[in-house]
Amino acid sequence: MYNFSFYVPTRIHFGKGQISHLSELRDSGEKVLLVYGGGSIKRNGIYDSAVQILTDASLKIYELSGVEPNPRIETVRKGVDLCKDEGIDMVLAIGGGSTIDCAKVVAAGAKYDGDAWDLVLDPPKIKAALPIYSVLTLSATGSEMDEFAVISDMSKNEKWGTAAECLKPTMSVLDPTYTYSVSKKQTAAGTADMMSHTFENYFSFEEGADVPKRFGEGLLKTMIKYGPIALNEPDNYDARANLMWAASHAINGLTRVGNAPEWCVHPMEHELSAFYDITHGQGLAILTPVWMEHILDEKTAPVFAVYGRNVWDLTGDDDLAVAKEAIAKTREFFFETMEMPSTLREVGITEKSNFEKMAEKAADGCEGCFMPLSKEDVMEIFEAAF
Repeated sequence: MYNFSFYVPTRIHFGKGQISHLSELRDSGEKVLLVYGGGSIKRNGIYDSAVQILTDASLKIYELSGVEPNPRIETVRKGVDLCKDEGIDMVLAIGGGSTIDCAKVVAAGAKYDGDAWDLVLDPPKIKAALPIYSVLTLSATGSEMDEFAVISDMSKNEKWGTAAECLKPTMSVLDPTYTYSVSKKQTAAGTADMMSHTFENYFSFEEGADVPKRFGEGLLKTMIKYGPIALNEPDNYDARANLMWAASHAINGLTRVGNAPEWCVHPMEHELSAFYDITHGQGLAILTPVWMEHILDEKTAPVFAVYGRNVWDLTGDDDLAVAKEAIAKTREFFFETMEMPSTLREVGITEKSNFEKMAEKAADGCEGCFMPLSKEDVMEIFEAAF
């Protein structure tokens, strides 16, 4: 296990009715920017509850609404301008990972003199941020408890991740009942997203990293158990609660530190989202089994076999055979059990004219991953997923 530093400062308030803790935002000042997406939080009552609590705490509320599923830099810029013009003290995101990601870069942009896109392209430029708070309404990205944010500039077909310690939220409210109304499509996509985060941290050749690896296996088994239950019983509290907490731990560093290499599938999916604006979790689900099959060989088979035995309870001494069965189980889970689209055609990608450009860009981020991928490798994965 390699050296690491681990720090998660986010205070979590988990469970029913924990939105009452929004009164604690008063500790950060008087003016709050409320960031959210569409109208769902108004339809389900979360907006009204939050506004009432904030008002009772004598906070002045400003709003940035309409955050996109793949948040745009244009929306971030609007938020930054609001913060600077109005002297905002803190940022509160109510929504899923996209909303929280947008809020994070808004909070950093408010403390930066240049254009917020600089902070996406060059993360070390993030030196400070306004306090960030969140109320989570979708279990998927883990942004409520990590330092990462992903922002798109669709005019350039670019989608990049950025990160900084100051982007970790000060406090996050996790009420599983807020995810009851999440659609089957987004429940499945969210489960795939958190599983992919775990995979990216889990698959490695690092020796002696038993703690993060065993944590990862436990999270994967939890996701595999409760994903289908949430899909078919949307108001099952235990299913929603376990998925919500698993998603947070999949990416807050618990399974990453001491073990994980650079990520591989996410850079490829980011290109799909940047060019075709597809649902992130669906893209990850489509690519993951194809990627597994592409890199399966004598070197990776033992790693995939451990995954098969410890997560899927497979048996057998032949690592290659067990690895193949584990990949088949993964494919079956995504595309049959969770009812997700299995090809890029099924999510509306009907032509391949951008694949070469996408592969070249993705390969730049895949040099230090579990099995490094060349442009040609990524092209083959896109073609096989098509």
